[in-house]
Amino acid sequence: MDQTKRHFLHLLGAGAVLAMAGASSLMTGAGNVMAATITKLKLSDAEWRKRLSPARYNILRKEGTERAFSSPLDKEKRVGTFHCAGCDLALFDSETKFDSRTGWPSFFQALSGHVETKTDFKLIFPRTEYHCARCGGHQGHIFNDGPKPTGKRYCNNGLALTFKPKSA
Repeated sequence: MDQTKRHFLHLLGAGAVLAMAGASSLMTGAGNVMAATITKLKLSDAEWRKRLSPARYNILRKEGTERAFSSPLDKEKRVGTFHCAGCDLALFDSETKFDSRTGWPSFFQALSGHVETKTDFKLIFPRTEYHCARCGGHQGHIFNDGPKPTGKRYCNNGLALTFKPKSA
């Protein structure tokens, strides 16, 4: 094969890889279009303290946990969207909420790309902790005891969320 054909095939292959990468970054699951890249929100500790109540600050910025059964959002049943209380990024659709009987709002799926995870060893054994993808605000932990179709339980602090009902 001569140099020109080889160069052409390399370019063709690179183009195909880039096209597939671009398509996969726009699609998730069964063809759902993903939201655009989320711009990170960086605030100083003083700015967070000014923006949030002490209880919300403790949860969102210090990875605290509220008392079980203390959040009215645990019983929220209206159609709408649950947003990060720190930056207002939509995190969960109400269709993914379920009653886990744990005392915290629980969901079986987050909005694609809107939460990030890390491993937490605070209770000695590893747990998957999740945060808002925009502001890094602590939301809760993911467990493998949720309902189908995912089998996941995103156990969320109610104070880390706000709820926006769908307008009729």
